[in-house]
Amino acid sequence: MAVAFVMGFSCGVPLLLTLSVLQAWMKEEGVDLGVIGLFSLVGLPYTLKFLWAPVLDRFTLPFLGRRRGWLLVIQCLLMVSIAALGFTEPGKSPWMVAFVAMLVTFFSASQDIVVDAYRREDLTDNELGLGSSLYVNGYRVGMLLAGSGGLILADHIPFSQVYLIMAATLSVGIVTTLAAREPRVAEGTPVSFREAVIQPFVEYFSRDGAVAILAFILLYKIGDQMATTMTMPFYLDLGFSKTEIGAVAKLFGFWATITGGLAGGVIMLRLGIWRSLWVFGILQAVSTTGFAVLAYVGHSLGMLAVAIAGENFCGGMGTAAYVAFMASITNKRFTATQYALLSSLMGIPRVLASAPTGYIAEWTGWPMFFLLCAGAAIPGLVLLKVIKR
Repeated sequence: MAVAFVMGFSCGVPLLLTLSVLQAWMKEEGVDLGVIGLFSLVGLPYTLKFLWAPVLDRFTLPFLGRRRGWLLVIQCLLMVSIAALGFTEPGKSPWMVAFVAMLVTFFSASQDIVVDAYRREDLTDNELGLGSSLYVNGYRVGMLLAGSGGLILADHIPFSQVYLIMAATLSVGIVTTLAAREPRVAEGTPVSFREAVIQPFVEYFSRDGAVAILAFILLYKIGDQMATTMTMPFYLDLGFSKTEIGAVAKLFGFWATITGGLAGGVIMLRLGIWRSLWVFGILQAVSTTGFAVLAYVGHSLGMLAVAIAGENFCGGMGTAAYVAFMASITNKRFTATQYALLSSLMGIPRVLASAPTGYIAEWTGWPMFFLLCAGAAIPGLVLLKVIKR
């Protein structure tokens, strides 16, 4: 469980170093806003990681085993690439910055692939719930350190030094990789590259309900994601100041998410993944209606705290069960490839379903918008009943 948490932390640190922290650095250096916007494309490896995941399933390096060997190499390359990003000059050569940032996201996505596979293979099915919740919480702590911590540090030291410090924090992951055990996989490993590339998809789609499972993964958190996309303009519309939003979100939101993830992991030990998905899915929908209530109440710090804490707590539980479910349905022979595919699909609703939310909110008004988001949870719950049967 400690390994799951620390590996989550190592996966969470790089993410915002190529997003908000890098954007702040480029803005400070006078880079054009259009160019800054284009830098969101450096995140493509996170969506396309299933393309090279078969390589990590098929080949085993001659040290530390199939998972830890790759993990050690990737973590070292990731550390070097983050440090190298600190030596670039956004104001003078933004395209060199883009190239190095793409290396960071490539190695970061590769680390995600191996860590997800390691967690699935190392933990038994009944341990996946708690292990996944600790991984998710470690990921969030890593994001907090890199995002908030990186920006705070940048007020006192140059961005180049911030990136060196963040690169150094990944040494915790390297030490964990060296100290952890290599998972034993009874199912064996692919014996050819063709088998590593094709067989994971053939094996998955030969199952009963394979398409329904993919649809469930797309829809389970769609309402939650749609609501989250529009919360910032919603808060500002109600007259909350940015300071009020930041203070409440930091004090209640972050810790509610962490607590929800841990609570979800513990509850899954008792209820199992399937029943937990039901309970947490319903709670996610109910918590989204809290924003509709806030829309009726108006400017109320107390209600804002209740809405944010409730949504983040239930969302944290739902995410823990969601991640554990995806891990549990992978075949251990092809863990890296199948999990990379499923987790790539997980990000599609965040982009596609969230895109029209602003127009929907304008058309319906805030109370009805959040009620529609709560209702969007129903198809996922119906599909859960289908795939369980």
